[in-house]
Amino acid sequence: MAIPDYQSIMLPLLQFLADKKEHSLRETIEHLELKFELNDDDKKQLLPSGSQPIFENRVGWARTYLKKALLLEPVRRGFFQITERGMNILSKKPEKIDASFLRQFPEFLEFQNVRKEDKEEPVAVETTSETPEESIESAYLRLKSNLANEIIQNIKSCSPTFFERLVIELLVKMGYGGSRKDAGEAIGKSGDGGIDGIIKEDKLGLDILYIQAKRWEGCVGRPEIQKFAGALQLHHAKKGIFITTSNYSKDAIDYVSRIESKIILIDGELLANLMIDNKVGVSTVTTYDINKIDSDYFTEE
Repeated sequence: MAIPDYQSIMLPLLQFLADKKEHSLRETIEHLELKFELNDDDKKQLLPSGSQPIFENRVGWARTYLKKALLLEPVRRGFFQITERGMNILSKKPEKIDASFLRQFPEFLEFQNVRKEDKEEPVAVETTSETPEESIESAYLRLKSNLANEIIQNIKSCSPTFFERLVIELLVKMGYGGSRKDAGEAIGKSGDGGIDGIIKEDKLGLDILYIQAKRWEGCVGRPEIQKFAGALQLHHAKKGIFITTSNYSKDAIDYVSRIESKIILIDGELLANLMIDNKVGVSTVTTYDINKIDSDYFTEE
């Protein structure tokens, strides 16, 4: 079963609390996982940032919305229970509880920053199925995707020499190549059988990597990768990185998965994202800090 959105979780969550007992968030999550028949893969799905399981995040926000509408209340650290208002709502057997439903409560309207004098006017219905964290991360991924496309277009308009310098900068930022000077001297020197350069795998040079870095318009096929693999064998090397501004054919990807040499294929999309993650060719415009309550701070000994 697909992971339900946070608004679909609200009613089942409140129904779980109908016994009027105190329940922890973990206990509630486990009950709802069974309720929605989630499998192990569903439970393990993370937010794009990898910071939290998606379902746990959505249960947390469903609880927050119900709490802001005073349908449930915290009773002690980590535990909450249903309120009389919550019991009254359940007695009416609602088919669904969502943000639109909760707007009947003034406390929830205040939570959503709706002015009291505007309550009689139409209020936009909250149709998104994403939690605030998911909305932020979705927007971030869209911005990152657009930036990646711009990066690739800029790379394609630059000279081959600039592309080599870019590859050096990226690999050094990622921890390869020793110093930038070492990496700069190693790259672009070989020109031997499909190898563009040689770079240290670590700062001490305990192993080396062979590199092929090409700006490419069309799809890189298996023959090009075979040529590179053959060059690795010629040098008794087992590790290589093939970097392109385009992409790879299925045959090429299948080929590297079946040979003894370890060849990493970096296509244009991955290249751009590695540049963003390692701050190569990009600059930070704005930073947003997302904080959460520090429960230990408010614990009295």
